[in-house]
Amino acid sequence: MVYILLILGFVLLIKGADLFVDGSSNIARALHVSPLLIGLTFVALGTSSPEASISIIAAMEENAGVALGNVVGSNILNTTLVVGIAAFIYPLKVENETIRKEIPFTLLASAALLILISDIALQGASENLLTRGDGFIILLLFSIFLYYIFEVARNSREKIKEESKEQAPASWMKNSLLTLGGLVGIIVGGELVVKNATEIALSLGMSETLTGLTIVAIGTSLPELITSITAALKKESDIALGNIVGSNIFNILFVLGATASIHPIIVDNRILFDILIMIFLTGTLLIFSRTNFKIGRFEGSFLVIAYILYMVFIIIRN
Repeated sequence: MVYILLILGFVLLIKGADLFVDGSSNIARALHVSPLLIGLTFVALGTSSPEASISIIAAMEENAGVALGNVVGSNILNTTLVVGIAAFIYPLKVENETIRKEIPFTLLASAALLILISDIALQGASENLLTRGDGFIILLLFSIFLYYIFEVARNSREKIKEESKEQAPASWMKNSLLTLGGLVGIIVGGELVVKNATEIALSLGMSETLTGLTIVAIGTSLPELITSITAALKKESDIALGNIVGSNIFNILFVLGATASIHPIIVDNRILFDILIMIFLTGTLLIFSRTNFKIGRFEGSFLVIAYILYMVFIIIRN
């Protein structure tokens, strides 16, 4: 039964992502909003919902290994495997705003997380802890990011409105239903995959931290993976890249901020190295995105190989 539910989850994820990309991109055009901004906000929020639900539940159950490992593992997977596969299918064009602000903001969020959990090194504490106060600081950074996104949307609306004058009017009811139905499919499918894959992993004797960094991280990143691949196949590279970058920001600032605000998270010291890897890979993505303002098949292949090597490392380490 577990395997049947796992397959059902994959089916819901794939179909949900297809509907969600179609509906959200059509709504973006109708609202005269850049698809990139839709990817950074609504699509990213939708695909980050499995991480949010899993991490909050794990923190409330005092299962910090899964909660923090889930977010860090998901971000590493998004930056390497998801970007790599999407770029290999269709080279991702990188808008100047994304290079100058969104990807560096992901770096800033990752560095802030590393500083906030380094209590032993910075304060001489007995353990590393992500406290409620830290959670509120992270949520404050998240509100600054949202303010910036809405300002960009407001300033670019007139330009996009001029460019989309000749397009046929969108059916609001149809596209809203497509987007909502797709989002439900992504959320339900993601939860089915995570729950059943985790059950299988734990039955095989995997540790909580390893489960969080691998099975749970892969399961909760499936919405990003399927959505970005679908967007790449439809040549909606703005939504594909915006979804990945936005999801990484949401995972750190919203998911971990909300999780720590609800319940403090005791940090496994080993995950500090994983966060350093996450920062390094985000910096690598920034460098790649400056190459002719696109992430091509060569860069995509490099990122996929980097994720495979990382998986081998953490399996050997644990």
